[in-house]
Amino acid sequence: MSDEEPIDDTTESAVNSEHAAPEAVLDELFETIESRKANLPEGSYTTTLFTHEKGENYVLEKLGEELTEVLLAAKDDDAAELQYESADLVYHLLVLLSMKGLTVDDLRDELRSRFH
Repeated sequence: MSDEEPIDDTTESAVNSEHAAPEAVLDELFETIESRKANLPEGSYTTTLFTHEKGENYVLEKLGEELTEVLLAAKDDDAAELQYESADLVYHLLVLLSMKGLTVDDLRDELRSRFH
């Protein structure tokens, strides 16, 4: 597995809530990302993404890294690693969507338009 910083501890606990419907995990994660963006809590990995000196380019680099790790895990036929790296990729994609003023609903709408 990768040695990068994990998503915020508080994010992990928020999206693992026993009361949340499994399909709501992306919504909860995105809400947490939006909250970090608004409040920029110290010590938060998400805050680091929003405040890095490279700006948006830092998140784009992270997306590229995560995509490469997804591809390598798939190539190695390592299901556990593929699952782990795919989650990292989706998380960083959600951060980018937030940076660009888009939401999970916007993503859902686009997907719906392609399949309905």
